Amino acid sequence: MAGPYSSAPDPSRGAPPGAPAGDPSRGPSGPSGPGGRGGADQDARNREPRVNHRIRVPEVRLVGVEGDQLGIVGIDEAMRMATDLGVDLVEVAAAARPPVCRLMDYGKFKYLQKKRTADAKRSATHVEVKEVKLRPKTDHHDYETKMNQARRFLSEGNRVKVTVMFRGREMAYANTQRERLMEVATLLADCSALDVTPKVEGRNMSMMLNPKRTGGAAKPAAEQTAPAPTPAAAQPVAPVQPSHQPHQPAVQTRGSQTRVPSPTDRGPSTGGNG
Repeated sequence: MAGPYSSAPDPSRGAPPGAPAGDPSRGPSGPSGPGGRGGADQDARNREPRVNHRIRVPEVRLVGVEGDQLGIVGIDEAMRMATDLGVDLVEVAAAARPPVCRLMDYGKFKYLQKKRTADAKRSATHVEVKEVKLRPKTDHHDYETKMNQARRFLSEGNRVKVTVMFRGREMAYANTQRERLMEVATLLADCSALDVTPKVEGRNMSMMLNPKRTGGAAKPAAEQTAPAPTPAAAQPVAPVQPSHQPHQPAVQTRGSQTRVPSPTDRGPSTGGNG
């Protein structure tokens, strides 16, 4: 049993004078251990493929610069071929037996990979979530303003979260406000689609609307229902009426027969030599 003058260290009194102070938050191996900054760098290096002299296997399945299969070769022979071509020996499939390695310019490969990732992030569509807040006692004019605001957000391609905020005993009107949110979804159905139905989150009730994607601009109704014009050749041509009507001879009717006298007809004979 340790007495008051015992030389045994007392854990409750901390480290003895002169001993290096340890920081348990920095890991067992100090700043380069798993708990420090060096641990993160080591993990990043472990995720990268092994290159050149870091490949420590007796033989590999080699792939050429153009993707041609070179078969199974020794590691020394593969390194010699990489040196002669001025490229790197990169391990692309470490789990295979033997591992698959390829001859490539690893620095150029990493540069192109980083550039493709940056281009993908730049060209990605960023959709923001806009929120429109209402109250159970929101005035009619303020309600219309909020709806116009939500319509503008949807036309810009953003998602819209419509929220009704309750205070005090207003939670008793939750069912009524759920119906109101569904009316909002119906009102904005021409430019949005209901994504998340109204649900209660604490003292708020909210729903989510997505912008409606259309393949192209719709034609006006007048253009869709207007009949096609008739070609000029197919239209009937009305007969042309002359401005001056020639003199028509009188029509003589005898019984049921109608006869038009010709200019050569002569009047009745008054007698003469047969």
